[in-house]
Amino acid sequence: MSEIMTSNVAPVALELRDVTRTFTQGRETLEVLRGADLTVSAGEIVALVGPSGSGKSTLLQICGLLEKPTTGEVCIGGIPCGKLADDKRTALRRDHIGFVYQYHHLLPEFSAEENVVIPQMIAGKSRKAARVRAQDLLDKMGLKDRTRHRPGQLSGGEQQRVAICRALANGPRLLLADEPTGNLDPHTSDRVFQALLDLVRGEGLAALIATHNPELSRRMDRRVTPREGRIEELS
Repeated sequence: MSEIMTSNVAPVALELRDVTRTFTQGRETLEVLRGADLTVSAGEIVALVGPSGSGKSTLLQICGLLEKPTTGEVCIGGIPCGKLADDKRTALRRDHIGFVYQYHHLLPEFSAEENVVIPQMIAGKSRKAARVRAQDLLDKMGLKDRTRHRPGQLSGGEQQRVAICRALANGPRLLLADEPTGNLDPHTSDRVFQALLDLVRGEGLAALIATHNPELSRRMDRRVTPREGRIEELS
């Protein structure tokens, strides 16, 4: 009888294959990415580091299907996205990618819980199920007693934790974060970032997190940087 072999290799959530991105400025052509390759697997948290202007934001935009590469391919959960119609890209982005930005961008007229419920209802989940998911995420982020508060009644750190919950509300394969604690003081930044790491690991998703903070980057599984248009691993 033949043995059934099982693999412990985590599935790939994000893959960039030979991605280029060029911009035309007058008569000049600016190459931001030039043959960039990157793989991020489920359960892996990768730090994206580098100076301003190195291409980090462009890379995140391309990974999040908000911008198309000039050439090359972006795959989300094994799905090639280059030839997808705009509505298919939008659906893939909504269902499989979560975004956290430097500023929280919460809806000010809604409570913390409602800010996490709304994207789930847009995706087709019932209000009841969405509330259960929202309460679970907010509880894990230490906001159990703040669910009814509006953003204006929350501290900066609390607002950003709500934004993280919102990003994870629909159970994405991939989390993309651009300086998620950049607007916070060092003490609050450390607490929020640790809560983010704990929640991402608990959910088992992949994450690509841009940060200028070397201490935060070393708490992730590995570090990469854009260099001369390509993506290089850092020790």
